[in-house]
Amino acid sequence: MTAPMPHQGTVQSTPPLATGSPPQLDYSRVQAYWTRAQPSLLGPYMMDGFGFPAGAGRFRFHGEQKSIARTIQSLAPSTSVLDLGSGVGVWTEYFAQRFAKVAAVEASPILYEAMKARCSRYQNVTLHNRDVLSFEPTRGLGLVFLGGLLMYLNDHDVRVLLQRLIPCLEPEAIVLCRESTIRRGVKAIQGDYQVVYRSVETYRSILADAGFGVVSVQANTAYINAQMACEFIKKWKTLVPDRFHCLPAVGRFAYWGLRLCYPWNTRLIPWLFARMGYEFPSLTNHFFVLQPSRQTATNRRKQPLHTPLIENERFENAR
Repeated sequence: MTAPMPHQGTVQSTPPLATGSPPQLDYSRVQAYWTRAQPSLLGPYMMDGFGFPAGAGRFRFHGEQKSIARTIQSLAPSTSVLDLGSGVGVWTEYFAQRFAKVAAVEASPILYEAMKARCSRYQNVTLHNRDVLSFEPTRGLGLVFLGGLLMYLNDHDVRVLLQRLIPCLEPEAIVLCRESTIRRGVKAIQGDYQVVYRSVETYRSILADAGFGVVSVQANTAYINAQMACEFIKKWKTLVPDRFHCLPAVGRFAYWGLRLCYPWNTRLIPWLFARMGYEFPSLTNHFFVLQPSRQTATNRRKQPLHTPLIENERFENAR
């Protein structure tokens, strides 16, 4: 859920870019942001400061649970799971209750402590306060979950991270990514909060370069529902003077209004805005289900864990 911490060999500042190069994140700023993040379900979900009740985070999490449960239902209870960028550990706990072995990696000290408090009672969980780019996964993984991590990595590091996973995956393993997306192209936010939002098609290209085929792409309606509420509150704060914000009341109204209309509102409201020529919400979110491409799957056991493997074969990927 969070980005890499500084370590030797990681680029910490934005290098000069060639014309047409993708935007680059400053990892030191990304790290600084997540070092002071609120260790709550709302904080890592970027839902703080909108007046939402704590139940808003739980509602989104439970909605995402249903989508992920359908994706992983074929995996055996004996499966080994790796949760990269695990945040406060809500997904680590979810997997620990269903699978034999779970390793969770989180760089932010404050989020790691929250995860440890939540998950330390599970005997089948191993927690790592580490940078995901320096972490060496073990072999035998049946599921790798990246819950909002790739958007805090530069394109090159997305490829390196995913390529490092390939030799560690079981033959029928799943890599499941949940990433915030935009409708077209790439948009980088560079300031105190740094992130790269990519379109689904941009992710498809990067993932293919890393040696993965995209088995499916599914809209994360629980995220979209929450994002519509967030963008409504942002607009409210720009139009209404500070003294009249009344965020506890307005935030609850927005949250409950969208919750009671969920999930049909996640299609109807964006459709109505599109008819008027607007894109709403401006951010979406998708689940990407990945498996190594055919050629990559054939070669992966021959590769040492530290050697990147790049497979450029293009696939006709199902949405």
